[in-house]
Amino acid sequence: MMFRALAAVSASLASVVAPAVATAQVQRRAPMAAAVTLADWQLARLADASHVSRATGETRNPRAWEQAVFWIGMTALADAGGPPRIREAILAMGRANRWQPGANPYFADDHAITQAYLWAATHGAGKAAIGPTRATFDRVVNMPATTTLAFYVPPGGYGKTECLKRWCWCDALFMAPPAMLDLTRLTGDPRYRTFAMKEFWATTAFLYDPVEHLYYRDSRFFERRDAQQRKQFWARGNGWVFAGMARMIPLLPKASPDRARLEALFREMAATLKTLQKPDGYWAPSLLAPEGSPPEASGTGFFTYGMAWGVNSGLLPRAAYEPVARRGWAALERAIQPDGRLGWVQQVSDRPEKVEAADTQYYGVGAFLLAATQVAALDRSGK
Repeated sequence: MMFRALAAVSASLASVVAPAVATAQVQRRAPMAAAVTLADWQLARLADASHVSRATGETRNPRAWEQAVFWIGMTALADAGGPPRIREAILAMGRANRWQPGANPYFADDHAITQAYLWAATHGAGKAAIGPTRATFDRVVNMPATTTLAFYVPPGGYGKTECLKRWCWCDALFMAPPAMLDLTRLTGDPRYRTFAMKEFWATTAFLYDPVEHLYYRDSRFFERRDAQQRKQFWARGNGWVFAGMARMIPLLPKASPDRARLEALFREMAATLKTLQKPDGYWAPSLLAPEGSPPEASGTGFFTYGMAWGVNSGLLPRAAYEPVARRGWAALERAIQPDGRLGWVQQVSDRPEKVEAADTQYYGVGAFLLAATQVAALDRSGK
């Protein structure tokens, strides 16, 4: 049923995608134009995952996190002035999914798609887009999981990891908290925000390294070191958190202690990330091991988004951080391949791995769209 729905939404989207998807590279184009071109390229390939180098069991699932991050980027693109077909595509996706979150009510990755649904609720979909998400979050808030944050994969496999019922991996801080904060904004019910911030700070206390000002992906990496005895901090994992904070902060009340604390954490992390950007504009897949590292577009996309957002919001000083965002954006432009895909996207993993020029993924495109919208805002504010 799920995959028939995916085929149906792809057929529906064909009518809203530009008649011809450009295959030329996006270099030297305005950020919004580059983003729309890439969005159209990806929309034309939603029902066919053959372009993904290493597809997982969730790659073709329209409610799972891989595609969800693309749709989150699409909401930002629509908000930034993307053409009407961007909004129409989001609404078509939500209707085809019947506004249902992923299958596991306690799994943060299965909450990511709800960020697009909640956006849709105020952009034409109405209350129907909120109901299933609210039912899922009511269950999570009213019957919270009881488990530690220690990450142990049992003999039964990854999916049986007990702590996945909580936010025991840093990626989760992008997937779930922004949706819970947004649901409080839409409903006026503070329970979702209270729960999200309590769990966010619990995860941060557990996974954030106070010396390096970076997040371990999960507790399995606490003692991991490379040949030079450097700690292993995964770029995309930290990108999830950095971008997640950029999405959370505007949803918190301005006078809130949580907001002040989150802004301070964002600034602290930004200061470290600034020093770790490579001369070519990318961040290395293993942040403390840049030598010989390949380009990597997903972590770079999230960091570029966060840096540009930080400048646009006034949290980061323009003189110090706009050049970081500009170098990141130039790197992302270079990652566009001759066939129009965003290349150099590390495939699904939980740690730094090899990356090839042809590697692409829905979530990488989502990061590109997020970055493009904020770099476009930098352009406007700098004039």
